[in-house]
Amino acid sequence: QVQLVESGGGLVQPGGSLSVSCAASGSTFSIGAMGWYRQAPGKQREMVATLGSGGKNYADSVKGRFTISRDNAKNTVYLQMDSLKPEDTAVYYCCAFTNTGTYWGQGTQVTVSS
Repeated sequence: QVQLVESGGGLVQPGGSLSVSCAASGSTFSIGAMGWYRQAPGKQREMVATLGSGGKNYADSVKGRFTISRDNAKNTVYLQMDSLKPEDTAVYYCCAFTNTGTYWGQGTQVTVSS
């Protein structure tokens, strides 16, 4: 079992920056890739960024604005979000991919509004 706890998020004005982090605990040795997904009201959950042995992968909508990183010593994955837009407003979920399944955090709200 893997537990994921997100932190960060909040309210930011358009053009601003925000960072969210996700700490993993439990069977962290089983984690391969980690990533961030988001879900806006009335929309399906979508991939934002992933980081694994194959490298980093970003959704086209966030390329050049968001950066995913990972500190393996702390079992933590980060998402730095710059040049935020109102359409980035969503609940952001951390995920961890293991050979026994995918684990999700509880989500953290990011709201971009003036």
